[in-house]
Amino acid sequence: MFQRFFTELRQAKVPVSLKEYLVLLEALEKDVIPPLVDDFYYLSRAALVKDERHIDRFDQVFGHVFKGAEFTADVIDAMIPADWLKALTEKYLTEEEKQQIEDLGGWDKLMETLAERLKEQKERHEGGNKWIGSGGTSPFGNNGYNPEGVRIGQDKGRHGRAVKVWDKREYKNLDDQVELGTRNIKVALRRLRKFARQGAPDELDLDGTIKETARQGYLDIVMRPERRNTIKVLIFFDIGGSMDPHIKMCEELFSAARTEFKHLEYFYFHNCLYEQVWKDNRRRNTEKLNTWEVLHKYPHDYKVLFVGDATMSPYEITYPGGSVEHWNEEPGAVWLHRVKEIYESLVWLNPTPEQHWSHTPSVGVIRDIIGPERMFPLTLKGLDGAMRELSR
Repeated sequence: MFQRFFTELRQAKVPVSLKEYLVLLEALEKDVIPPLVDDFYYLSRAALVKDERHIDRFDQVFGHVFKGAEFTADVIDAMIPADWLKALTEKYLTEEEKQQIEDLGGWDKLMETLAERLKEQKERHEGGNKWIGSGGTSPFGNNGYNPEGVRIGQDKGRHGRAVKVWDKREYKNLDDQVELGTRNIKVALRRLRKFARQGAPDELDLDGTIKETARQGYLDIVMRPERRNTIKVLIFFDIGGSMDPHIKMCEELFSAARTEFKHLEYFYFHNCLYEQVWKDNRRRNTEKLNTWEVLHKYPHDYKVLFVGDATMSPYEITYPGGSVEHWNEEPGAVWLHRVKEIYESLVWLNPTPEQHWSHTPSVGVIRDIIGPERMFPLTLKGLDGAMRELSR
């Protein structure tokens, strides 16, 4: 059963190594968890899953392998050891219910009867007190009642009294193509980190204190600056028009970035970067900033992110006066080239699904300017790739 689990994880493209599999088996041999299925789930997930993007696939494989579609005596014995099931009695059953199990002949008799019923029964059964089905009082099945039951084929319990919930598994949308949530974005942004100790010494240096105390012969407190992420980030958000459907995603990205990066600056633009940007969309017509001033204020060591769908008329990028809102003396392409020349680390995050990019000519124009390898979809996988690009 465990070998099948390992094999199916590999087939589902969860990158599980043989060493990790052996670590899991060693942990089981040393009894690092109590004999509970849920504890085994979390232990195996911790040992075998290295990236949150693979949790969804791991859950599906775990459910497939350890739930099982067919139940026979051999499968039951191989899937869940009897002592695991017995241990669940302490959690789910009262003393009266435990006695009822003993009256039936004990655990061995209960599991033996389940196997026999599965062999004998050839069709669906509803109601009653013997066959495996629904809505009855048999110890096996779903949507019925029996204090010593084993639930089969039911998403959730009705009375909370089944000894083992065979079908209980919760899948999480953490695959690398799903839309992002703030928490998932934070996880991806953490790849872009460079720690250093700068500023006032306001943190106890325990190792230094021990070393100096031993050397001096008396207590010598040593302080040090707090270790902080020194990465500096400059974000340009496209706002309005075709970006309106992506507002929620951009808000989540903005919220996560403000949490993860201490040195973060942001500005807004519409469609393409021109000679002016702004900080407050409510006052965009009265409080604009000169783009040259922004490029001169923030030095070349900033990491630059453009966030936009790059969807517009190519004319807006390549010609003077192309902007739909004002007369721009220089094409947007000129400003994008300037940003590219100043900042070595630059990426473009596009909330439009990547398979649609080829249908929009302006996306191709933007990619040609900044570099095709620098535009990424705003998905978990895309954000991960963007952070790797900025970390180079």
